[in-house]
Amino acid sequence: MVKKLSLYTFLIVTLVLSALLSMSLGAVKIGLSDILLILAQKTGISASQDIPEQYTGVISMIRLPRVILGILVGAALGISGTAVQGIFRNPLAEPGLIGISAGASLFAVIIIVLEATLLASLSSLFGYYLLAFGAFAGAGLAAMAVYQISRNDGKSNIATMLLAGIAINALAGALTGLITFAADDQQLRNITFWMLGSLGGATWETVAALFPFVLIPLLLLPGMSKALNAFALGETQAAQLGLKTHVIKRNVVILATMAVGAAVAVSGIISFVGLLVPHTIRLAIGVDHKHVLPASAILGALMLTLADMISRTIIAPIELPIGVVTALLGTPLFLHILIKDKKKLVL
Repeated sequence: MVKKLSLYTFLIVTLVLSALLSMSLGAVKIGLSDILLILAQKTGISASQDIPEQYTGVISMIRLPRVILGILVGAALGISGTAVQGIFRNPLAEPGLIGISAGASLFAVIIIVLEATLLASLSSLFGYYLLAFGAFAGAGLAAMAVYQISRNDGKSNIATMLLAGIAINALAGALTGLITFAADDQQLRNITFWMLGSLGGATWETVAALFPFVLIPLLLLPGMSKALNAFALGETQAAQLGLKTHVIKRNVVILATMAVGAAVAVSGIISFVGLLVPHTIRLAIGVDHKHVLPASAILGALMLTLADMISRTIIAPIELPIGVVTALLGTPLFLHILIKDKKKLVL
C-alpha cells in the first residue's frame, strides 16, 4: 500500500509541477511566483496584485485553458486505454482497436474537405465546432457499429468485437484515403495537422465542452475495477462469478468511446498514450484495476502535459504536432519496457 501511495503522490506532485512549468514557458516567459499570484487572484484566494496585464492575459486566456485541456485529454486516453485492455484481456489493445479513432478521422476528413461546399450551411451554423461535433459523432458511430456487429443472442463476443474493429478500421481508413485524394493542398495540410494532434485550439469553451464527457468516465470506470479484475481470469470465469459480462463490456465501450471520442474531437489523433500508460502503471504497482485505472488517468494527464510543453517550446515559435511528440517519447520507452521486463508484461 505504501508503494501505491508513493506512486500517487509522485504522479500528482509531478503533474502539478509540470502544469506550472508549462504555463511558465513560451514566447513570453513568466515566473512561477507570478503564475501563482495570477492563479490566486483568479480563484479569489488573494486580492489583486501588481502583475503585468500581459502576464495575466497570457495565463488566463491561453496557457491555463491549454494546460487543463491537456490534462483532460491525457486522463481520458489513459483511463480508457486501461479499461479497453481490461475487457479484451490484451495488453496491446487500445481504444483505437474498436474503431474510435478511425471513425473520428473519417468524419473529420469529410468535414475538412466538404466544409466549404456541401457542408457550407452547417459550417456557418456551428463554425469551429463543426469539426469537433463531426469527429465525436464519427467515433461514436464506429464504436456502435463494432459493438452491434459483435452481438449474438443479446450478448457481445470479444473475438468478434476485435475482428469487427479491424474491419471498421480498414473501411474507415479506405474511405478516409479516398476523400483525402480529392482534397486540395490547404485541405491536405489541415488533414495532416489534425491527424497528428494538437492542443492549439484550447479555449475555455473547449474545456467546458470536453469536461463532462471526460468526468463521467473518470468517475464511473474505477467503480468497474472488480469486474475488470474478474475479466483477467477469462470471460467464462467472470460469468461464473455472477458478473453480467455483456453489460460490463457494453458499459466499458460506451464510457471509453465517450472519453476518447470527445478527446479526439478537440485535439485530433494523439497516439501511444492509451497503449503505453497502462503498461507503465502495471509494472509499477501491479495489475489491480482498483489502482491501475486512477493512476493511469493521472499518468496520462502528466504525459500529455509534458508532451504539449515540449511541442510548444522545443523549436519555438514553430509548434510540433503533439502526436509526433508522444510517439517519439513513447516508442523508445515502450521498447525499453518490452526488452527489460518481458516476463512482467501481464494483464
